[in-house]
Amino acid sequence: QVQLVESGGGLVQDGGSLRLSCAASGRIFSLNTMGWYRQVPGKQREKVATITSGGTTSYADSMKGRFTISRANAKNTVYLQMNSLKPEDTSVYYCYAAIWSGREHGDYWGQGTQVTVSS
Repeated sequence: QVQLVESGGGLVQDGGSLRLSCAASGRIFSLNTMGWYRQVPGKQREKVATITSGGTTSYADSMKGRFTISRANAKNTVYLQMNSLKPEDTSVYYCYAAIWSGREHGDYWGQGTQVTVSS
C-alpha cells in the first residue's frame, strides 16, 4: 500500500505565504511525477503544479511567479511554496504521485489539506 500524507495547510491573510508538504510512503519502487491539485466545492479539481522525477516543473498560469514546487527524492517528499496568496486561492489542496510499485503503475492522492486565505 502507498500513502501520501500532506501537511502545512491553514489560514493566512491576503498576501501571505504557506508551505505545503507531502510525504509518500509504502511500497514504492520509483516515484515519478508528483504534483499538487486543488478543488473547491462544486468545481472540478484543477492542476496547480507538477514536477517530474528529473525536476522538470509545470504550473497553471494563475500560479506562475507566486507558487514554487520542489521535491526531495531521498525523502519521497514534494513541497509547494505559496507566496502572495489571494482569497481566490482558498481551496482544498491535494497531493498527487505517480508510482511504480515494482509490479504495477498507480496514481495516488493524498487526503487533502485546507488552505484558506482571508481578505
